[in-house]
Amino acid sequence: MGNPAAGGGRWVEVAPERFVTWAGNFGKRHGQLAAKAGLAVVSLTAADGSVAECHVPFPPMTSGPPGPPGPGETAAADVLIAQVAAHAIAPRTVAVLLVRLGGYAAGVFAGSPPELIASKTGSRPVHGRSAAGGWSQHRFARRREKQAAEALDAAAGAALRVFGPYQGELEAVVLGGDRRTVAGLRDDPRLRPYLALAADRFLTVPDPRRPVLRDTPRLFRAIKVRVSAVLARGATPRNPPLRSAPARWYFADTPATRRAGGPDSLGR
Repeated sequence: MGNPAAGGGRWVEVAPERFVTWAGNFGKRHGQLAAKAGLAVVSLTAADGSVAECHVPFPPMTSGPPGPPGPGETAAADVLIAQVAAHAIAPRTVAVLLVRLGGYAAGVFAGSPPELIASKTGSRPVHGRSAAGGWSQHRFARRREKQAAEALDAAAGAALRVFGPYQGELEAVVLGGDRRTVAGLRDDPRLRPYLALAADRFLTVPDPRRPVLRDTPRLFRAIKVRVSAVLARGATPRNPPLRSAPARWYFADTPATRRAGGPDSLGR
């Protein structure tokens, strides 16, 4: 099952190692495929009108023989399918920075499959919001702001220590965690060279601990596919719309209702 997509269809994430098989199964279900190439998206259109928009990680798509057609050009579907898989699976040196208020994880991955070659994780206490009023609330808010600033500074420092030795080798920086917290790092001048390499794909992950960091290649290498499938005649959609049942009125059989003459006396 995929996640619903705005405007229709659903999103699915496919590992690059499985993409050729996934596309083959899509063609078997919906008919012969035609493909159209783009710099970041390859569209597969099946004979029955179903469409799979394949969003490649780390665009533009340039790797893997044979070379891709120009944007908007059509090509044999199997050629472009292989091209998408080759691009997604290509070895890269990628930095990952995950930040949530109070916790961070920074790492560098290299090769294919990606190997974590440098990392740093940590946490800083940031108290929650106070419901108290008056001067106590102001003092608490100032202390919380100070703690949040210190936590962001610690996250930035960790990123600089981990990313620094690989600055000339990095092909992309993947950000993740909490968008609001990560936005607080964008004004840090020390991080500008790295944030300039930030990928469009943001990873929404739980508390950034080492196991979460190690699992990020599964997310940043995935091919995101928006599937708009045409149902065969007579087929039932996977998520049929809910139908509301007709309203019904119920009345308790009590001495009060019997004395009043029953349900009909209450307007029904």
